[in-house]
Amino acid sequence: MKIILNNREEEFEKDTITVSEMLDLKMFTFRMRIIKINGELIPKDKYSTAIIHDGDNIQMFYLMSGG
Repeated sequence: MKIILNNREEEFEKDTITVSEMLDLKMFTFRMRIIKINGELIPKDKYSTAIIHDGDNIQMFYLMSGG
């Protein structure tokens, strides 16, 4: 399966994956983030059930605070 992740093409061996699986496969561990699939915001409690399909556009933003 091919997807677009933050404007870069990524390829996975599965037909579909969950957001949680993608985070594990890509080793993304930063906790404060926002994830959208095709422009739709995915709540953190839905990461294990939100399915990513071939051709989906995924946007992930890291939230940082500072002063």
